[in-house]
Amino acid sequence: MNTENLIEAARAARTHAYCPYSGYAVGAAVLGTNGRIYSGCNVENASYGLTICAERNAVASMVSDGCTSASALALVTANGAPPCGACLQVLSEFADDSIGFEIVCATEAGQSAVHTLSELFPSRFRL
Repeated sequence: MNTENLIEAARAARTHAYCPYSGYAVGAAVLGTNGRIYSGCNVENASYGLTICAERNAVASMVSDGCTSASALALVTANGAPPCGACLQVLSEFADDSIGFEIVCATEAGQSAVHTLSELFPSRFRL
């Protein structure tokens, strides 16, 4: 995986974030197992519960393109925060467990940290 390409796609998506309520822009890019990068940004709503996180937007883009398995995610925020619990659950639905799904959390200043999905979300919900 070329981490820089994934981070750059997330950084570009972040410029399109719609965040008039929180002011917290987020960009995400997920690497499908088909080799394509899918990006997304957060889209807030006055009814806060209807806000959509960048990670879930990226996954929805991937699935709408016909890919249902991912190998990595890059997330760019002001402070390098990891995905929320809801996003981690959605990512776990589509993560290719056989390769150790990686999550790269980057800041707008360029620092980054790499985590595994199982490190950030050890007890995912499964049927």
